[in-house]
Amino acid sequence: MTHARRRPPAPLAALLPLLLAALLLLAGPLRAQEDAVFEVDGLNAGLGAVPDRVDRRTPRTAIGSFLESAARKDWDAAAHLLDLRDVPEADQAREGPILARQLHVVLDRKAVLDWADLRQRPDALQALGGSQQAQAGEPRRSLLIRELDLDFAPAAILLNRVKPGEDADPVWVFPQETVADVPALYRLYGPSEFESRLPEVLLQEGFWGLMWWEILGLPIMILAAIALAWAIHRAFDTVRRSSDQAMVRGVMDALSTPAVIAGVTAFVGWSAGTIFVFSGRIDAFISPLVAIGYVLAVLMIVMNVIDAVLDNTIAPGEGVDLTTAERDEARSTATRLNAIKRIAAIVIFLVGAGIVLSTADVFRGLGLSLLASAGALTLVVGFAARNVLGNIMASLQIALNQSARVGDRIVWKEHLCYVERIHLTFVQLRDWDDTRVIVPVEEFVSETFTNWSIQDPAMLRILKFKILPDADLDALNEAFADIMRELKDGDEVGPWIADLDDVKMNITGQDVFGLDVWFYAPCTDPNNSWTVACEARERLVKAIQRMAEARGRPIFPEATPAEGA
Repeated sequence: MTHARRRPPAPLAALLPLLLAALLLLAGPLRAQEDAVFEVDGLNAGLGAVPDRVDRRTPRTAIGSFLESAARKDWDAAAHLLDLRDVPEADQAREGPILARQLHVVLDRKAVLDWADLRQRPDALQALGGSQQAQAGEPRRSLLIRELDLDFAPAAILLNRVKPGEDADPVWVFPQETVADVPALYRLYGPSEFESRLPEVLLQEGFWGLMWWEILGLPIMILAAIALAWAIHRAFDTVRRSSDQAMVRGVMDALSTPAVIAGVTAFVGWSAGTIFVFSGRIDAFISPLVAIGYVLAVLMIVMNVIDAVLDNTIAPGEGVDLTTAERDEARSTATRLNAIKRIAAIVIFLVGAGIVLSTADVFRGLGLSLLASAGALTLVVGFAARNVLGNIMASLQIALNQSARVGDRIVWKEHLCYVERIHLTFVQLRDWDDTRVIVPVEEFVSETFTNWSIQDPAMLRILKFKILPDADLDALNEAFADIMRELKDGDEVGPWIADLDDVKMNITGQDVFGLDVWFYAPCTDPNNSWTVACEARERLVKAIQRMAEARGRPIFPEATPAEGA
């Protein structure tokens, strides 16, 4: 009896291609892990056998062997850590040690090694890592040690894992691309002409891994920078003293400090690049400090120059008063300048922070790898500066919506004052008695205040009195009208009194003590309305006292302090 061959069920047959595809996808990463090397035909045949003291199995042992060989001045051994395939085989024994020495100088002066990134594994696999680290859990065949500026494009100092032959074991070496850039990097970052002329004793290592010339040269450079700072400050001070123009003196004051910072920064940057080419331990601090110096100088120039313009052209000061009605446009201009200053400060700060962080290796040099990450550093800085940043944004809000302009007369928490300055973190108010009230910007914008200078500067000042119900109200109204007419005709406060048609008296309420009587005094300008109100009140009180004497009984209620409370 013949049996037919059993076929798999139709659904299973349909799944077989999918299963095969899945197996191929799984095999891909496995093969990629096995092939995490650069396969080459040969490596440094012209150097001879690799000494036993050179260990190139892992990134950490490779760098360690290179540095140990350099410390012993054994450049022949150090040359085995370089991929010299671009050098003719006959010249490798001669060129290799030279290139190794030059690369060590560049690394020593410009690279701060992060040993945590140099794994003690042949495959350099990073066993730990989250979703933010894309290469966690994968073998590596190339590691970036440092990027250095070079001519048109940065030069990358890499460490590659190469397999020189079918039966050879993979090793970690500096690749051809890095070796090709070594001569140019050495010319740019190697010893200066000044250093090459120093006696041999100063080129010896002193302490903290620094050479004696560095230990002596750093204080000399600092003293020279201090002398330069004094000279720049003296020059600006001389120009300021010799000028009789307020604008020139203001600009010199504004530029003096940033010019000192910029000059010292330029001198330190030039010295550290041409005369004193320091090692990486010092350069890790100098590079970010130079970047900070330039950013700080630009920021101070923008802030100080705008402040000088405000002080000497449109801001309150000698001969200039922004609080008057005629200066309404100047108040708006001053507030716009403050807004420009804040926007410029924020932009310069953000750009400068990016430049400083991009040039700073100091975090890795101190072992603070956590702080070196952008996310952690952003959290730390943001938490520490949350109040400052909040005030800056609030001041920008005031400057843009102009709810309180520079020079506006306002009433803030019972203070009759005008806005003298809107700084980055606080508002400076000048009270009616010329005292200054300093208010944090966030508090200022969160409180309700009265702005007397918005729109029409004319206003009504209200004089509030408590009068007995049996007083002659018509006589009071007529007496107040006569007082305002006399003030209007006088020279002292007459120009500050508006249309007399707005002079009136209203009864706004009553209680057991008497009537609430309000007298309205029209004023042309809120800045002078206080004086008008005080003068009118004084004369009205005297008139009421005369009326009380004439009728033989008081007009003001007589109550004890307890009853009044």
